[in-house]
Amino acid sequence: MVNKKKICQEIRRRIIDVVSKNGGHLASNLGVVELTLVLHEIFNGKNDRIIWDVGHQCYAHKILTGRSEKLKDIRKENGISGFTNRFESEYDVFTAGHSSTSISSAFGLAQARKINSEPGYTIAIIGDGALTGGLAYEGLNNSGRFDKNFIVVLNDNEMSISKNVGSISNYLSKIRTRNLYIKFKNIVEKGLDSTPLIGNKLKKLLIKSKSAVKKFVYENTIFEEMGFLYYGPVDGHDLKELNTAFNIAKNINQPVFVHVVTTKGKGYKFAEKNPKNFHGIGSFEITTGNSKKTNENFSDVFGEELVRIAEKNPKICAITAAMKSGTGLNKFFDKFKDRFFDVGIAEEHAVTFASGLSVGGLIPVFAVNSSFLQRTYDQLIHDVSIQELKIILAIDRSGLIGNDGETHQGLFDISFLNTIPNVTIFCPSFFDELKYILNYSINSIENKIFAIRYPKGSELYRYDGYEYNKSNFDTHGDINNTEILLITYGRTFSFACEARKILLEKNIKICILKLNVVKPIDLKILEVIFNFKKIFFFEESLKSGGVAEKLGCILLENNYVGEYKIVAIDDRYVKHSSMKSQIEKYCLSTSGMVNKISEFENI
Repeated sequence: MVNKKKICQEIRRRIIDVVSKNGGHLASNLGVVELTLVLHEIFNGKNDRIIWDVGHQCYAHKILTGRSEKLKDIRKENGISGFTNRFESEYDVFTAGHSSTSISSAFGLAQARKINSEPGYTIAIIGDGALTGGLAYEGLNNSGRFDKNFIVVLNDNEMSISKNVGSISNYLSKIRTRNLYIKFKNIVEKGLDSTPLIGNKLKKLLIKSKSAVKKFVYENTIFEEMGFLYYGPVDGHDLKELNTAFNIAKNINQPVFVHVVTTKGKGYKFAEKNPKNFHGIGSFEITTGNSKKTNENFSDVFGEELVRIAEKNPKICAITAAMKSGTGLNKFFDKFKDRFFDVGIAEEHAVTFASGLSVGGLIPVFAVNSSFLQRTYDQLIHDVSIQELKIILAIDRSGLIGNDGETHQGLFDISFLNTIPNVTIFCPSFFDELKYILNYSINSIENKIFAIRYPKGSELYRYDGYEYNKSNFDTHGDINNTEILLITYGRTFSFACEARKILLEKNIKICILKLNVVKPIDLKILEVIFNFKKIFFFEESLKSGGVAEKLGCILLENNYVGEYKIVAIDDRYVKHSSMKSQIEKYCLSTSGMVNKISEFENI
């Protein structure tokens, strides 16, 4: 007989070994090993479809679907993705990198399969953290009326990236603790199992019933009110309990909601003890759990400066969407709990909530990853910009972000923010610039959106003598005796400075125009640009809708007759690889800039 517990141990060892070398999502993957094994055992991968929410708990799923050997290269260039990816395997039904999507996508798939008369079950797995997102309830509200073969699995580990907050978290806690009904239910079920001829029919009747006992001991859940048959809570690490739960779910002709309670980081003591630190982690030492030391980063600098400003200004409030640690807001939370708001995985709510704070005379600062800000486009227009309200967006992980791949690259914020009136976008290159811009935005009397975008990680090379001049733009080099102008902003300015030195050694003189504010473009910039015959704009963002494209329109309207070249991410999604490799590939590195300009000069 196959020893399933041993299989689970082997899967955990494999995951720990790979993540310790490659980095990735550890705690969430360790928590779902038994759940994943049972799902793949009970449901047929050829006929049944399993859709994972977010996708950062799919490592065991990948191992069990023929990708164990490939796991060693997960998140590496040309290796498999750290998330589910429908172009990678037939078993990855839906590409997922953001939260709260699984129920809606699974319901759409279930409806399509019904229309096409295809057999099999559709199973959506969603985390308790993802239940703080509104899209999950839109999915539940609609799928609860589906007739059969549709199962939603709640992986309840009491955490998202940060500790869960709000009414839903409290509600799930209440469900977990109603042991009286659970024990009663289990005793009855064991008795029914001992009489299989009539037991199975009675079990179905018991599960479907809204008996007085059930209502008295265990009130109907919100999931039942939405049309689901609720089953749980189930111990997510008890193979027998999981087996029973999903076999029952298969035999019910209505949507079933299976509540599975798991331990994040299960099987690795360091991850169990501190799951948030092992959610998304770089390489680490297995025996100690210690990560490699990293340099001070933009997130930390932002968080520390916000605390310093807030000590003098009681109107400042900080908002996060379940990313307190990731966005550097830990210290703010420690010092100003009454002015700190973790809204859960609800970015749209965060922006509209911020607009309400602004109407009330406060200064809201919403710290959010660039890729998650995409969800708030409508709220930024209707609830902030149109109403001329002041909020500050601290846009973390802007630009290329490395191994998390397509779904997490911060390449879209400039393009969509460029379309919204009453927005100013700042792009600091260094820590002191970030501090100044944050102070400036908070103290400004203008009622608008102040967007401050900064990259993942630390500041780069800074050449001697550079000082931030606190203007919309500044130049570096001889304006009057140089034909070539290199324009850039953000961290690529460091590469431009290095490229300038190398090009000078090749007798190619260039001048650098550094943009500190990329929206609105200061038209005084034309006084500089018209001194040059050749312009290269290097932009760590999408070309479409980007700053370079917008400046190109301005130059055309003002009859610029020189040559204008744009180097940016052109109409594509950037796959996972190291950040260094991505910057090199898209010619935004020092060597990329040198090569592009040298090639042009040699034509």
